[in-house]
Amino acid sequence: MAYAFVVNSDPTQLLSALNSAAAHLIGGGLVAFPTETVYGLGANAEDELAVAKIYRAKNRPADHPLIIHIAHSSDVTHFAKDVPDYAQELMQKFWPGPMTLILNRSEKAADFVTGSQGTVGLRVPNHAVALALLLAFKNQGGHGIAAPSANRYGSVSPTTAKAVEIELGEFLSDDDIILDGGPSEVGLESTIIDCTAGAPRILRPGAISAEMIRDATKLQIKQASDATIRVSGSHQKHYSPRAKVVIDQIASVGEGLIALSSEQTPPGAIRLAAPKNLDEFAAVLYAALREADQRNIAVVHISAPPGEGLAIAIRDRIQRAAS
Repeated sequence: MAYAFVVNSDPTQLLSALNSAAAHLIGGGLVAFPTETVYGLGANAEDELAVAKIYRAKNRPADHPLIIHIAHSSDVTHFAKDVPDYAQELMQKFWPGPMTLILNRSEKAADFVTGSQGTVGLRVPNHAVALALLLAFKNQGGHGIAAPSANRYGSVSPTTAKAVEIELGEFLSDDDIILDGGPSEVGLESTIIDCTAGAPRILRPGAISAEMIRDATKLQIKQASDATIRVSGSHQKHYSPRAKVVIDQIASVGEGLIALSSEQTPPGAIRLAAPKNLDEFAAVLYAALREADQRNIAVVHISAPPGEGLAIAIRDRIQRAAS
């Protein structure tokens, strides 16, 4: 496993690292790379053997689809067809950004990346390193990088390169690459929006809220049903540390606490994070859960933030972690 530290790198060194990583992807290898949401574990989305390596490294169920990262919205039609106008409006408004669109797949999006569904998830990430990697990959003949979060299936998503190494280091090959682009800014996985019907439907909440989607499309958001499309992070228990997660109760001596800074720490409790606002809460949540495991804290209390928008996504991740 090779590290490429690309934070504040010399431009020549950065270009060399990204070109090497793109070539590794073209050759069938894996590259972990930063996005604004979390770090992803990437493979050439059109290489079945390479994609299979992702599933093995993550211990991911074979029918669980992967999100394909692309360099630009103009690349959507390589993997998707029958793209509705409102999906185009969402792309124009929120790409690059923390939004994944579920679209009817083209013949280029194979069963091994879609979980044998008739749909495909696509996004353009808003991170300089990710975008430069996608462009280098495209310049070498690639079309999209399949990349779920770079963690073992069901566990806490990594928001730093070091967390990727701790989580997946033993499951990667010696020549696979981790690109270090600093901490992920958003800290929660992308909003997933089903765009296969007459109106958008949120399948996983994220930083792009229902209000933002309504404002961009002028359409009412459809409610997700139980019999929905399979997407990443949809299982009841997900994003889970080894520690037991308890919601909205008082932490005791020796137990961890994650809560807004306005909430005081009970005597003897271990403060893991004290974010000042929702943006900070999302950005530090996963790192705080990982810290609890590193410190062998058995129980972590989280005070779920109230409100709409990003608070909904934070509560979704907390509830799944506690299931």
